[in-house]
Amino acid sequence: MSTEQILGLVTGIFFGFLLQKGRVLRYDKQVGAMLFKDMTIFKFMLSAIIVGMFGILAMHDMGLIKLSHKAMNVGAILVGGSLFGIGWAVMGFCPGTSVGAIGEGRWHAVFGAIGMIVGAGIYAELFPFFKSTVLSWADFGKIGLPEVLGINHWVIAVIFTIITLMMFRWFEKKGI
Repeated sequence: MSTEQILGLVTGIFFGFLLQKGRVLRYDKQVGAMLFKDMTIFKFMLSAIIVGMFGILAMHDMGLIKLSHKAMNVGAILVGGSLFGIGWAVMGFCPGTSVGAIGEGRWHAVFGAIGMIVGAGIYAELFPFFKSTVLSWADFGKIGLPEVLGINHWVIAVIFTIITLMMFRWFEKKGI
């Protein structure tokens, strides 16, 4: 195993531990998130995004890593986001929480993991078709928000963090 694979494994195990400790693997939390009655999962994920965002931007600015954008493709986002949402609603787990639920011993989540693997295989087989259809809809290329807005990535990170903290405060006031 390479160093990157070992770091990925350790990071994944630690993240799974935090998912379990944060109780976001619970079915009631998943349903509460879909019904906008329990913001635990949103708070957990937004917190993880902020920590990751600041860490990645700092490592990028220090020259330790290089950022590489995926293509901003509206068709892929609409179709992929719809499939993600349908899968989450049907299974009661997103991809990360389904694997975490398996780790907790909830074997019904195995069906979700199998579905992800089968779906990835179907996508791989149909990729030539998708490339000429869905992936060609409104393809804006490899862009990011800083490039589109023409501002420093730290400004976006700080604004995102402020908005997120304001949302957290609102969630707490509403008791969700």
